Amino acid sequence: MKITYKDKVYNYDDGVMFIDIAKDLALEDFKKILAVKVDEKLIGLYTLVEGDSTIDFVTFESPEGKDIYRHSSAHIMAQAVKRLYPDVKVAIGPSIENGFYYDFDFTSPISKDDLEKIEKEMTKIIKANYPIIRQEITKKEAFEMFQNHNEIYKIDLIEHLPEEETISIYKQEDFIDLCRGPHVPSTRYIKAFKLLSVTGAYWRGDEKNKMLTRIYGTSFDTKEALAAHLEALEEAKQNDHNKIGRELRYFMTDENIGQGLPLLMPKGAKLFQILTRFIEDTEAKEGYELTKTPYLAKSKLYKISKHWDHYRDGMFIIDNEDENEVMALRPMTCPFQYTIYNNGLKSYRDLPVKYAETSTLFRNESSGEMHGLIRVRQFTISEAHIMCMPSQLEEEFKKVLNLIHYVLKAVGLDDDISYRFSRWDPSETGKYINAPEKWEKAEKEMEKILKDLNIEYTTGIGEAAFYGPKLDIQIKNVYGKEDTLVTVQVDMFLAENFDMTYIDESGQKQRPYIIHRTSIGCYERTMALLLEKYKGALPLWLSPEQVRVISLTDRTIDNTIEIEKILRNANIRVTSDTRNEKVGYKIREAQLEKVPYMLVIGDKEVENGVVAVRKRSKGDIGTMTLDEFINMLKEEIENKVLS
Repeated sequence: MKITYKDKVYNYDDGVMFIDIAKDLALEDFKKILAVKVDEKLIGLYTLVEGDSTIDFVTFESPEGKDIYRHSSAHIMAQAVKRLYPDVKVAIGPSIENGFYYDFDFTSPISKDDLEKIEKEMTKIIKANYPIIRQEITKKEAFEMFQNHNEIYKIDLIEHLPEEETISIYKQEDFIDLCRGPHVPSTRYIKAFKLLSVTGAYWRGDEKNKMLTRIYGTSFDTKEALAAHLEALEEAKQNDHNKIGRELRYFMTDENIGQGLPLLMPKGAKLFQILTRFIEDTEAKEGYELTKTPYLAKSKLYKISKHWDHYRDGMFIIDNEDENEVMALRPMTCPFQYTIYNNGLKSYRDLPVKYAETSTLFRNESSGEMHGLIRVRQFTISEAHIMCMPSQLEEEFKKVLNLIHYVLKAVGLDDDISYRFSRWDPSETGKYINAPEKWEKAEKEMEKILKDLNIEYTTGIGEAAFYGPKLDIQIKNVYGKEDTLVTVQVDMFLAENFDMTYIDESGQKQRPYIIHRTSIGCYERTMALLLEKYKGALPLWLSPEQVRVISLTDRTIDNTIEIEKILRNANIRVTSDTRNEKVGYKIREAQLEKVPYMLVIGDKEVENGVVAVRKRSKGDIGTMTLDEFINMLKEEIENKVLS
């Protein structure tokens, strides 16, 4: 057999395994090899070579290597749990970004205190160096095997597989798991790991199913790398918006209201207002017209838009038995704005038509997905739809990206973004409006635009919206997890569903192309990312409280209040602190609350007609007149200074 590796061809006899080739070719790097990539397919090392192949070896340094390594770590954890708790039922245990988890059905609850015991058992399993062996069996054999072990969740998974499916299982000593693999050759390959937390998760992510226990962990190829990651994780926890936002009183949650339904407190509501006004004013300058549409509609509207077919599980449905009518809270604004577009004939001279809306939307996210302001069930976005002629698509798409980049730069979120071109998956047509020719056309249009703009992107097959491809602008949160911040979508389908037309130059009816877009995405998520980026110390122009005026003595209370009024009349967001407390205490409190500027008003300042200015980031910066201070602030606000 001919094996091609690094552009060189090697000859091997039949019956050789990839681990033999790895030993032969990898020299001193052999112990780092976790698996092999054969003609772009990942395979375990203990696999027979079946013919001529082009191969590459997979190590922990690659994304595929980390995925395999952590997936194997999850299996080791499951084996340890089964040994310690023989009655436990195992569910699923994938690798995730920077770690892994496994879901279990325990007969009695466990807590974080039990993790150390599980870790000790995992260490024993790793030291035992059990081979991790793949075996392929029929669906019937798999069903009988897991039925004998009374593994009800594995049986559920098997029952949903096609009859003709060849099923793979992995064995490591006394533990068997249903898994596609691949895995590392043996348990000793795992060098450093740590179990992190215990949470709840519904089976298959469905709240109607049983709540399982999910154990999260992480693993690395060296103890040093693990220690560095755990240190970074601890720092991330301190900067998590879920911690900062609550401590600084931007938002709160209440179990009587429900998961994914945060309450914006006065500071959070003010930041929300600052962002929405900025976006609405910016969009108005770009020619967008503002709409205001209902929060709910009859199911008929969503059936026209196809949301009912493709998105119903993610919607909140409201049955009205008295009127024999089904209503639903809106998950998107597009059907409403398309209805507005259709109110009157449109000429080619009217295009592009740009409708924007600060849209409150509702999506029935699973409870396990909820996280602070990042993922919620009710949220508000800067949504807009551009109806244009095909000849205008490229120019309008570029204008949208320019607007997005301006907005992200203004708030300081432009320095750590990446792009994902989300396409449809032709093998899963049920997820989409099934019109391959239109999909190909829309994707080619987007591809050309991205190429012209020299935008580097990754491709996400199967990540498109059901009605069109999209460009997702991604950003990482404090934990390094990518969240979608902004999306731009090209839609060649819904204009037909809503019978949207315009009259072209020759007097013929034509369908417009539609660009769906946000300019800052979900406001709640943006607020979360801003709190994390700035560690709560927001730039002056974004700060809900820009100045705090502090009285030094009781004699200057009236002056302090008067200065507060003058600043408020100058459109500065200001409060005063005239409490009978030491000035150092009041300054310290303002610092902890991340107020950008503090003015200290004592007898000397009153006598000289000045204010003593303290800046959050620099401390005392001297005295100046109130007019000078106001002018300095206005310049900083006008220029949207971020530092």
